Amino acid sequence: MSETVGAIAESTYVMLTTYRKNGTAVPTPLWAARDGDDLVMWTVGDSWKVKRLRRDNRVLVQTCDARGKKTSGPEVAGIGEVIDDSSRAADLIVKKYGILGRLTVWGSRIRRGADATVEIRVRDVV
Repeated sequence: MSETVGAIAESTYVMLTTYRKNGTAVPTPLWAARDGDDLVMWTVGDSWKVKRLRRDNRVLVQTCDARGKKTSGPEVAGIGEVIDDSSRAADLIVKKYGILGRLTVWGSRIRRGADATVEIRVRDVV
């Protein structure tokens, strides 16, 4: 049985790999949560990973450690989508990561404002 993006979301940290214009892969460790069969992430809307994803929706996801130095399990190809309303992703992050997730989301809203974050939704390649 092959791994799915939803199953990868069960890990504590997920390596999201997006691609530059020249095709270079850029990996970034993030928190992620499962939403049905999809994997969702919550991040700052003006980050480079979001800019790369808006241009090229191909992604790879893989289980990793907090710093992204050690990966494990298979890399799973997915299709990424940036969703400007991050409320669903924020709720799922808070639910999965508890008080640390709540503090992170709250701190970001205080520091950047409620509209400064986006949801990244990753689906399996069909």
